[in-house]
Amino acid sequence: MAMAVAPQHRESSSSGSLNKHLTDNGKYVRYTSEQVEALERVYAECPKPSSLRRQQLIRECPILANIEPKQIKVWFQNRRCREKQRKESSRLQTVNRKLTAMNKLLMEENDRLQKQVSQLVCENGFMQQQLQTAPAAADASCDSAVTTPQHSLRDANNPAGLLSLAEETLAEFLSKATGTAVDWVQMPGMKPGPDSVGIFAISQRCSGVAARACGLVSLEPTKLAEILKDRQSWFRDCRNLEVFTVFPAGNGGTIELLYSQIYAPTTLAPARDFWTLRYTISLENGSLVVCERSLSGSGAGPNAAAAAQFVRAEMLPSGYLIRPCEGGGSIIHIVDHLNLQAWSVPEVLRPLYESSKAVAQKVTIMALRHVRQIAHETSGEVVYGLGRQPAVLRTFSQRLSRGFNDAINGFNDDGWSLMNSDGAEDVIIAVNTTKNLISANNPAHSLSFLGGILCAKASMLLQNVPPAVLVRFLREHRSEWADFSVDAYSAASLKAGSYAYPGMRSMRFTGSQIIMPLGHTIEQEELLEVIRLEGHSFAQEDAFVSRDIHLLQICSGIDENAVGACSELVFAPIDEMFPDDAPLLPSGFRVIPLESKTKDAQEALTTNRTLDLTSSLEVGPVTNHASVDGSSCHLRSVLTIAFQFPFESNLQDNVATMARQYVRSVISSVQRVATAISPSGLNPALGPKLSAGSPEALTLAHWICQSYCYHLGAELLRSDSVGGDSVLKHLWHHPDAILCCSLEALPVFIFANQAGLDMLETTLVALQDITLDKIFDESGRKALFTDFAKGFACLPAGICMSTMGRNVSYEQAISWKVLAAEENTVHCIAFSFVNWSFL
Repeated sequence: MAMAVAPQHRESSSSGSLNKHLTDNGKYVRYTSEQVEALERVYAECPKPSSLRRQQLIRECPILANIEPKQIKVWFQNRRCREKQRKESSRLQTVNRKLTAMNKLLMEENDRLQKQVSQLVCENGFMQQQLQTAPAAADASCDSAVTTPQHSLRDANNPAGLLSLAEETLAEFLSKATGTAVDWVQMPGMKPGPDSVGIFAISQRCSGVAARACGLVSLEPTKLAEILKDRQSWFRDCRNLEVFTVFPAGNGGTIELLYSQIYAPTTLAPARDFWTLRYTISLENGSLVVCERSLSGSGAGPNAAAAAQFVRAEMLPSGYLIRPCEGGGSIIHIVDHLNLQAWSVPEVLRPLYESSKAVAQKVTIMALRHVRQIAHETSGEVVYGLGRQPAVLRTFSQRLSRGFNDAINGFNDDGWSLMNSDGAEDVIIAVNTTKNLISANNPAHSLSFLGGILCAKASMLLQNVPPAVLVRFLREHRSEWADFSVDAYSAASLKAGSYAYPGMRSMRFTGSQIIMPLGHTIEQEELLEVIRLEGHSFAQEDAFVSRDIHLLQICSGIDENAVGACSELVFAPIDEMFPDDAPLLPSGFRVIPLESKTKDAQEALTTNRTLDLTSSLEVGPVTNHASVDGSSCHLRSVLTIAFQFPFESNLQDNVATMARQYVRSVISSVQRVATAISPSGLNPALGPKLSAGSPEALTLAHWICQSYCYHLGAELLRSDSVGGDSVLKHLWHHPDAILCCSLEALPVFIFANQAGLDMLETTLVALQDITLDKIFDESGRKALFTDFAKGFACLPAGICMSTMGRNVSYEQAISWKVLAAEENTVHCIAFSFVNWSFL
């Protein structure tokens, strides 16, 4: 039906005001203002009324009695069209404002780069002149030209000099934010554009490490400054921030003296603290500046009990330049310039403390993302998870991160102390007999233990393992490393009267892990979710009682293209109906990348590899992830693990022993997983790993199908499915459980399709730990090998067992020898379980 759209109607107080609307037969219908008001009221309730609703409207509103239902239908069509045009116009105006602001930022960046080029050209000319005229003085000239002089720290004990120091800090900060005081280069992997968070740069050839960010945020300058000055609300590594002195500067500005503490990211290094001056001032052009730098002298410091756990770091002039933007919002420039005293950490960690990329990811980019997240939430476009407000979800994330950092650092002034070691130094056991799980807002939700809290933690170096891939695997395959009975023990501590030591009640994990999203940040760099683990008791009387466990979990840093980003998986047991102020006892993993040694390693880090070892079966041709030579790839990262357990005083030693053994077991499992997902694909102990996406798996799939046809005279797959790479995909999705085991005295499974993994209730990583006798009893094994002389055996309906102890029934089981290409070498034994199901 052809239809023209009339211009938007205009309402007037005059009763004679008329509105025109074109009907489907080309005639205009004039509506009075009263008729328009009646139609608008209905439109507000239902923009697209049905035919019955339109007829009802005519009956209920006498003023519409002279209007035909078809004409009213056209009015609503036109009204919806105008509303759509209005929304699209508003959206385009918003996009235009963002593009205009981004264009302004890019022009300013271009001007800065042109100035930097001119400066470098002048320096180059000067250097050439010096080399030609005074070779003897060339070295001295070079040093003076390329060395950035360090600013001497000024004593803050003289109040008269603080304003001078503040003005000097302001000038130096502005020269970094918009000038050429620092040689900025673009942050790898973060190109500016209309859909990007902002423009990011890192320093090169300067004292310390520095990062800079520029972006557009739809918040007013004063609101932005307020948020960013509250560093603990957005900087997860900030343990403490105290304002010791505040006084006006006399020029409309404010000077503050601050003492702050920064968590150590791993157990291998001490924490950092800062004694700084912060200067807040409004400039003549309307911009708002918050700048900060370190002060000389001891100033404030940690408690005597924790003094040895901190190293005084230096903050060079840093801060925020916030400019109001036309049409609302602000353009913000962020600069972080630090000297983290890399000499104070082990040599293996120094690349982390000398990395501008790490500072950019951890501080600078985090600040810009946080204010953009606040602006996004303020706009009302955020979808709440399980009815929770964004501020509540943000608080959950902050509490999980803070609790995990407290566990890793174990500060003495928080009540932590080390327990005696068992002779090995791989796992550190710390105990806190003064700490309770205190609910911030509701004492009724607080938990107090007669003993305290125990933390088992360890750090280890990983080679050739992309952090994002490892953390994604740990998140999605919890059964590969977690012990359900330990999770049950931690969860039980949250319920009054159910405290028990692990082992008193045997539990089993059904293999089901349900992830329920709560919320995520704009760029999806952090996920907050509730995990439900389904479990049941082994005890006969509790066989049908659900023992589900719920965990609150954050997962961050899972973008493989984020260079220098830290990856974390932190979780805490919660009650099923957890309140907003529920007590939390976080545990988890942190993987910190170290600077790559070679270009190949950097490329391997940013290569978009999949976490799921079987996902190559879903997306086309099989690729060889093992093509990266492990000897030439030097991806290095530090993995830190920390698990917390509550205990009663009479069980402290028992819980300590359990915690130490459990963390060692987790470390072993993570090492096995790391080997499986490593770009090299090699395990020094096991040799080449047979993963579902490898060429070896493709070859094996062909052999399985060919041997099946050779022995049984039938096709396992359709003839059109066995050509090229598709055979592995079709075999993987075959409805029957297909498994292969090795030819050894004690056969071990080496391959299974998806149905086979489901039947065994396991994964590819754990498959090689399962022996054939685990699923067949003695009679089943005898029946299996009775007819094997002819190369295959067909078993009638029977029962086998999964790795979780569940009985599995099948209508028929077929086994056959898998022959290599020469057809005279038996490679392995294959099984096919037809129409299987759990009993």
